[in-house]
Amino acid sequence: MTELSTTHALTWDGGRLYRYGVPHRVLSGSLHYFRVHPGLWRDRIRRLADLGLNTVDTYVPWNFHQPREDEEPRFDGWRDVEGFLRTVAEEGLDAVVRPGPYICAEWSNGGLPCWLTAREPALRSTDPAFLTPVGRWFDRLIPRLAALQACAGGPVVAVQVENEFGSYGDDLAYLRRLRRGLTERGVRELLFTADGPTDLMLDGGTLPGTLTAVTLGSRPEAARRLLAARRPDEPFVVAEFWNGWFDHWDGRHHVREVESAVGTLRGILSDGGSVSLYMAHGGTNFGLWAGANEEEGRLRPVVTSYDCDAPIAEDGSLTAKFFALREALGARGPVRSRVRPPRLPAARLPLVHRADLLTGLRAVAAPVRTGPRPASFERLGLDAGMVRYTAHPRIPAGEHRLVLKDVRDRALVLVDGALLGVADPGSPELPLRGTGAVVRLDVLVENLGRVNYGPGIGGHKGLLGPVLVDRRLVQGWDSVPVALQEWTCAELADAVAAGPARTGAGFATAVFSVGTPADTFLALPGSCRGLVWVNGFLLGRYRETGPQLTLYCPAPLLRTGDNTVTVLELERLGTAVELREEAELGPPEEYVEEFD
Repeated sequence: MTELSTTHALTWDGGRLYRYGVPHRVLSGSLHYFRVHPGLWRDRIRRLADLGLNTVDTYVPWNFHQPREDEEPRFDGWRDVEGFLRTVAEEGLDAVVRPGPYICAEWSNGGLPCWLTAREPALRSTDPAFLTPVGRWFDRLIPRLAALQACAGGPVVAVQVENEFGSYGDDLAYLRRLRRGLTERGVRELLFTADGPTDLMLDGGTLPGTLTAVTLGSRPEAARRLLAARRPDEPFVVAEFWNGWFDHWDGRHHVREVESAVGTLRGILSDGGSVSLYMAHGGTNFGLWAGANEEEGRLRPVVTSYDCDAPIAEDGSLTAKFFALREALGARGPVRSRVRPPRLPAARLPLVHRADLLTGLRAVAAPVRTGPRPASFERLGLDAGMVRYTAHPRIPAGEHRLVLKDVRDRALVLVDGALLGVADPGSPELPLRGTGAVVRLDVLVENLGRVNYGPGIGGHKGLLGPVLVDRRLVQGWDSVPVALQEWTCAELADAVAAGPARTGAGFATAVFSVGTPADTFLALPGSCRGLVWVNGFLLGRYRETGPQLTLYCPAPLLRTGDNTVTVLELERLGTAVELREEAELGPPEEYVEEFD
């Protein structure tokens, strides 16, 4: 039980939630500032208010703010979480912040920096090798959030302790240390944990004296009964209601029927329940920030779009689900936002092949690590992108087997500049014909996404095992990081200018002119898989296998006059880029997450 307070915003008593002593229900929606262009933050926050919500909740991804240990965390530009929260306040909404340090969120490495997980501490535990860097991160982050609490005149009314820890481990001393770390750095508003509604998860993830919230996609009545039995004095709070779901490459586009989502929402809200819609607006996994899941040892990377079949679509459009959920939430005021933001007219642009794959990559300067065996991404200090490995083995005459014993995640293998094939953990072996001569062996390994959930968090990337010609190890490797996510406009231009182009893969460009910038969706018919930049900004990945076949390009990335699309195609380049007026996220599949 907590005392009713007029000092702190949210308190509870007798199973009810109060805001400054007045009965209250948190009607929140997840909106991640790191998945929305800053020029659109206010627009998206206003759309949440139009949905009938009174609160915005967001995670804070550590790796987004501090990708390198030897550099101070950044809190400017796209990383200006304080500016985002101030905008929430200006739009008249409260804020809930979920600072982790682990956030899941289908975000690379669950938000943990690669430089930390590379050292292989006991993640999400009291291991000093983990908690000491977390403490330094909190020293820089938490005072910024504390200054924006409601008790200090800001919008932040609640802060989450870790994130769904009960589905990972049972080190309650770790949770207590994190809770103390928040309060010692100035957090005074409501603290809460959030876990799936099962005894197993609640046993591992909850703390006495800290509000227990749940995350769910269905069966709120069962969750309410379970919480009432365990925490009879606490209000029913659903910290994540999954009204949609995310997608994996080579899968289908997950959707949730409007009636199903509305029915579950009504069940949550009954008898004074509070809720946060996950997601209210999903946004986009720009760049290479999309995470991945592991299922039975198989990596399943998350797509670039984080639309999540949310009521506010990836481009801000108001969907049928928006209006149905708005009614269930009891919204009465007018909808101020346009149902569909402006879009560029459809167009087809010729795609001009400028430079071959290896030629373009070699044109961008990068440090070279030479050694008897390949260096992992982590040894190279590389989070995302690719590593280009080169060796010069002699291949005896005849047929042989080239075996990549442990490749993470996908490798293009070239011999004397010609593509030999593709290797991955499920297909690590390629046939190789030799003549007795020394060959140049290039292995271009792509990180397809770092695991964001479960025990696979922190896994390493690259050529982690030996490369064999039959039984003989290939030794003597140059390992070169290809930090695509960090490339400047000048480095991208160097790659493009490294032509001429002779193969079917590599760098290509297209140019289109814009009068008034507006949203558009890019498609690459005929191309296989790769990455797309617009005016030097990395939009993300594409694959012809889908389900996502268009990339969302928000208006603030464009400029009046000429705009340049740059494509890095890894296998088979098409002849055109299309600007489309509608997203194409793939064939739908109904999906509702349930706990047994």
